[in-house]
Amino acid sequence: MTAPIVIIGSGLAAWSTVRELRKLEALSSMALQPVTLICADSGDFYAKPTLSNALAQKRTPAQLVTTPAAKMSETQNVTLMANTSVHKIDTAAQMVQTSQGDVSYDRLVLALGASPIRVPVDGDASDVILSVNSISDFAAFHAKLDGSPKHVAIMGAGLIGCEFANDLVLGGHTVSVVDPAPRALAALIDESTSLELQSKLTPLGVTWHFGTTVQAARTHENRIHVLLADGEMIKADLILSAIGLRPNVQLAKDAGLTTDRGIVVSELLQTSDPAIFALGDCAQYGFVSGKIQVLPYVMPVMHASRALASTLLGKPQPVRFPAMPVRVKTPAHPITVASPV
Repeated sequence: MTAPIVIIGSGLAAWSTVRELRKLEALSSMALQPVTLICADSGDFYAKPTLSNALAQKRTPAQLVTTPAAKMSETQNVTLMANTSVHKIDTAAQMVQTSQGDVSYDRLVLALGASPIRVPVDGDASDVILSVNSISDFAAFHAKLDGSPKHVAIMGAGLIGCEFANDLVLGGHTVSVVDPAPRALAALIDESTSLELQSKLTPLGVTWHFGTTVQAARTHENRIHVLLADGEMIKADLILSAIGLRPNVQLAKDAGLTTDRGIVVSELLQTSDPAIFALGDCAQYGFVSGKIQVLPYVMPVMHASRALASTLLGKPQPVRFPAMPVRVKTPAHPITVASPV
């Protein structure tokens, strides 16, 4: 039997690649390629952007799942290895070593995503700082909120930090946002738009602390005292870190693949090993506008998955990214950011 196409990951990049494969096979009346999907979680399908606007909509973690993993596996005709750790990629043997045994591959797709960047914070409460980058993360955060008003300190005034700030205040909470930049979304939008966003969120219950960072977090009388570098103190119930993502490259690096900020890929999304491809938050697109880019957004994933599906089926198709505006989900002041490419 032919070794399958193996996909490591279970997010949008992984499942979109599967869906695009099956669409092309159906359109071309092709036999279905065997596909095995390996993931460390349950494999349930959900849209990650919904994590930062679910509170105002009073949606629970379970309600964010659009298609359970078992249904995805059945409808897409995929062998699903859920809750499975990947230990190593043996490129010479074209084998993936996992906690459930070795899996051979004909072609391997890395959809490894990215992990939240964590910065060191002093104090006994530093280990309770939360990040939300998956539905399980959101479930933990949702449980901590416990349906009652809380004061949440957010580290980071970027896209995710601002979206959560807006969502939390609409959900009845108060928010303090801390960022070393001089204003919100400083890396994405101009000053006037930034100031307009801040002016709309402030009356709703957001307090801004710019030009400083969180230095320490200490528990005191069932609250967290958050000490800032400028000497100010915030008394919070929860701390949420939203200071960015770092592509998951270690598995690829250990396999000898070329990595930099992300896993370096060609226009065909091919890594330095011709049998291995990568896309999504873990990939680094060195061919975009002559710049080295990591594109942690939805639209690049959709375009990449369509091109990759064709390539995996023997019809090489370079990925071409059009203008892809990014929508910032801040209903108090909706913003569309110019294409990142």
